[in-house]
Amino acid sequence: MRRTADQQSTVRLRFTGDLRDHAAAPERHAWADVAKGACIVLVVLWHVIMKHYLQVDWRISLPFPGIWGTLGEQLLPLRMPLFFAISGLFAARAVARPWRVLGRTKLAKFYYLYVVWLVVHTALLSLVPDFDTARATGPHEFFRQLTIDPSNLWYLYALALYFAVAKLTRRVPAPVVLVAAFALSAAASAELIPLPGDREGVYQNLVFFLAGLHGKPIVERVAATAGWLRFFAIAVPYLGVLALIQHFDAKTWFGLWPAASFIAVFLGVTAAGLVTRWSALTGALAGLGRRTLPIYVVHMPLLALLHLALVDVLSRADPTAQTVLATIEPAVLTAVVVALCLLIHRFLPTKWIFDLPAPAKPSPLPPTGGSRPGRRPR
Repeated sequence: MRRTADQQSTVRLRFTGDLRDHAAAPERHAWADVAKGACIVLVVLWHVIMKHYLQVDWRISLPFPGIWGTLGEQLLPLRMPLFFAISGLFAARAVARPWRVLGRTKLAKFYYLYVVWLVVHTALLSLVPDFDTARATGPHEFFRQLTIDPSNLWYLYALALYFAVAKLTRRVPAPVVLVAAFALSAAASAELIPLPGDREGVYQNLVFFLAGLHGKPIVERVAATAGWLRFFAIAVPYLGVLALIQHFDAKTWFGLWPAASFIAVFLGVTAAGLVTRWSALTGALAGLGRRTLPIYVVHMPLLALLHLALVDVLSRADPTAQTVLATIEPAVLTAVVVALCLLIHRFLPTKWIFDLPAPAKPSPLPPTGGSRPGRRPR
């Protein structure tokens, strides 16, 4: 059958509307999800090393504990700075919205998640008092973590704060904002300002969130033009810089740490762009990158419980077993923790524990008057 003119017009409108909707949808960068996936794995690995692995009594002559500890420290300039740079990269659309929209979708959402999971962490970590991590042991400490001294969930706390800062400084020239944020990061790294709790991370990483926000075209170009020549041209001298920082204990030299972190972010974006050339690796890391929140909020109490179960067993193992375990345990346990976090996520109530609950919709008003539908009232 031939379509009528009205039917053809309807089809054309639907088709063009679909194209407009597709064009208006925010573009999803595979390299950014890859980078986020790698960052969350490195965050878990760091906590596995520092809060579990190095607490085991390794009675071996080989220096594996020192190697793992050094590896974790050398990745410090990369993990959270790259994480926040990518968060800032996708923040422009939200920052451009009115305050009431931004307040609900970003500020209230991230602070709500911080509060919910602070309660969960405080309760669960109280069951493992010997686990080496900050936790509130009384109402006063809990209130401080709730307000001015963020806990190890400080990434969520920082995001709420960073979106507010980005909105407030939206009309300030970007160079002015970035220089001020860099100075704050440098002062925090140099320990020139008080840094209780995890406030140091909040101060240090604002500059990377704002750099991702204001430098989005540059970051995207770096990822799109990634090449092995550039990667090694940055990586080799960067490793030398890290060695010098380690040798001279120069992390507190004013400006050096944020400068090294900017190089690490540049290197990380380049590496993420290169990884996207392998579909299998891209799929695995990008899948994690799209589910960073459950891994981030669940892994610490889960790691605490696993540490409680494993630390004595590993410490009493015979030297041969300890030699093998000391070589691979951080990598294996990191993979186990990430997998368990994703498994647990499937059984938790997503609507209120991983997102801000939607406001209740008002009930429709009952019809007024005595007229029936379809009839003109008299």
